[in-house]
Amino acid sequence: MARTRMIVLYDQSAAQERIVVGTGNKTEILLGYTTLYGDSACGLNPIGDLYKNQVRQLARAVGVPEHIVVKAPTADLWQGQTDEGELGFTYDEVDQLLYLLVDERYSPAECVEAGFDRAFVEKVVERVRQSQFKRMPAPIAKLSNRTIGYDFLYLRDWGT
Repeated sequence: MARTRMIVLYDQSAAQERIVVGTGNKTEILLGYTTLYGDSACGLNPIGDLYKNQVRQLARAVGVPEHIVVKAPTADLWQGQTDEGELGFTYDEVDQLLYLLVDERYSPAECVEAGFDRAFVEKVVERVRQSQFKRMPAPIAKLSNRTIGYDFLYLRDWGT
């Protein structure tokens, strides 16, 4: 469904000469809790560097109704499905851990020393590691001497 929605959004953005704005936050992106070429596809993502709890803070600051802010996050994949239920932990818990791992550059061992359960740290670190491919452009097979993304990285000397 996420990919089908994105087809419609990109079709409409082209017809209206607009840009598709992403809604994925840093927590979802790091955990790989996105659909490749679905909800992760966009031309601009203004909240992609904010953790889930920071998005909630921003929503409150700009006056989003509280019942929307506190609604359990869900991809609505099936009746009763919630993000946290599927992930097996809360966004509150994982945001604190991800902040230490990513922003503060703590090692997993340092996170355990800081009070996080070792199994939780290992589970989150493994999720981030396994979903790295979702945060990268698709690999291109190198078949020439100037391959996009490898040798051709920018428009050097093109007068721009």
